[in-house]
Amino acid sequence: MAKIRVKDLLIRTYIGFNPDELVNKQDVVINLEIETDIPESALESDEPEDIFNYKVITKKIIALVQEGRFKLLEVLTKRILDTIMEDEKVKWARVEVDKPHALRFAESVSMEMEARR
Repeated sequence: MAKIRVKDLLIRTYIGFNPDELVNKQDVVINLEIETDIPESALESDEPEDIFNYKVITKKIIALVQEGRFKLLEVLTKRILDTIMEDEKVKWARVEVDKPHALRFAESVSMEMEARR
């Protein structure tokens, strides 16, 4: 079992339900942890066949977030998690999404969700 981490993926999207949030994109910061098996054949051959491709999933997440509109941080986080779990190679995943400056005196507000196969 191996754990892949994607740290501090910064994407702009529509997030929130206040009037200004409905018309202005904001930054979100996404952190992913994904557990998957790495076949012995891949470790021996140093070839990418049959491994979980973190570049592909990251591109899917970027497209989902950039093209979407979300009122709730919870919904955005769940949709990212569902996108990751679509790949059968994923055994477990955790997603944390930060919305910087969502509260006046806080650096950010974050939502974290996880799923296990």
